[in-house]
Amino acid sequence: MAVYTSIDNPELYFQCKLYTGNGSTNAITLDGDENMQPDLVWVKRRNGATKSMLFDNARSANFLQTESSDAEQDGADYFVSLDSDGFTFEGSDNSNNASSQTYVAWCWKMANGTASNSNGTNITSTVSANTTAGQSIVSYSGSGTTSDTVGHGLSSLDFLIVKSRGENDSWFVKHKDLASSKNLNLNQTVAETDVTSAYSEGGLSNLSGNTFGFLDGTSDANAVNESSEAHIAYCFKSVQGYSKFGSFTGNGNASGTFVFCGFRPAWILIKNSSSVTSWTLYDNKRPGFNEDNAYLLPDASDNELSDKDIDLLSNGFKPRTSNSALNTSGDTYIFMAFAEAPFVNSKGVPANSRWLNKITKLIRGEVHYEGATNYDYV
Repeated sequence: MAVYTSIDNPELYFQCKLYTGNGSTNAITLDGDENMQPDLVWVKRRNGATKSMLFDNARSANFLQTESSDAEQDGADYFVSLDSDGFTFEGSDNSNNASSQTYVAWCWKMANGTASNSNGTNITSTVSANTTAGQSIVSYSGSGTTSDTVGHGLSSLDFLIVKSRGENDSWFVKHKDLASSKNLNLNQTVAETDVTSAYSEGGLSNLSGNTFGFLDGTSDANAVNESSEAHIAYCFKSVQGYSKFGSFTGNGNASGTFVFCGFRPAWILIKNSSSVTSWTLYDNKRPGFNEDNAYLLPDASDNELSDKDIDLLSNGFKPRTSNSALNTSGDTYIFMAFAEAPFVNSKGVPANSRWLNKITKLIRGEVHYEGATNYDYV
């Protein structure tokens, strides 16, 4: 099945970068063919057990950590800038720039700057939205009223992550394939949970329009909408050939369910929504060839692990394990994925020709390309 895309070069909107810390000022340049100034940078150490760091264009140098419910922390000693072709860190913290330690950074492009958004009910948000790529960063001050809503700058959402900036509250996740009253937590291994009966401080709802809303827990919705408290939201909508937010059912076999995306994934985040398991995160740079068995855990400080294999294919992905984090028979899994290359470009040409062109340039010595990649079909 040919699936056309409106984004021929995903590297304009998402890139994955491997780098080594230097314990000092460290200017990191992304590897893409064209420059991309990131607006969201999520860093995780590979060779040591430390928490991650998230920096974005809405919160200056402050950072959050997905493994923790902690409020945001001052990162002035670790962060310098988001640059036209990457980012710059400083200091020697183990989480992002310790000397000789290895790291991965996942980077998204939103908009050049931010804008006020009044689409919400009684809440005015500040939004950095990239409508072409279907992704935005939203900062807002909670109202304490569950019926209020927040404008996010996109036409609708498929995946939403919200964190209180000033309180020690969990990361709340709403996915389009979860039931209306169900949420997940990015910093926890718990299965999908009914917000209205299991959480005292509520959760997220309503991804269908240009605003998102809230659900009361057993008492209120303060974890995502506490009055006068600052919150940050990362918002995503599927764009054909560039991103996909969906679900699949495990089959329990060593050769798992094939999941169609319409592109070769550069990055995949998966969670078993039926059972207590960790979130698992894969990308095309670690190790960069199939079967890809290097993964990291957003909900834990573990170093890079390698006991759950997955194939990154030309048009989707396929678990190669019966491990419960990826492939328990009958369990439901939600995922978010971003493209390395669309299966078919906007002109109807198989996009692998773009990568053949890269290989030709490599042979000619015109470019340096790090890491071999398999382009498998199913």
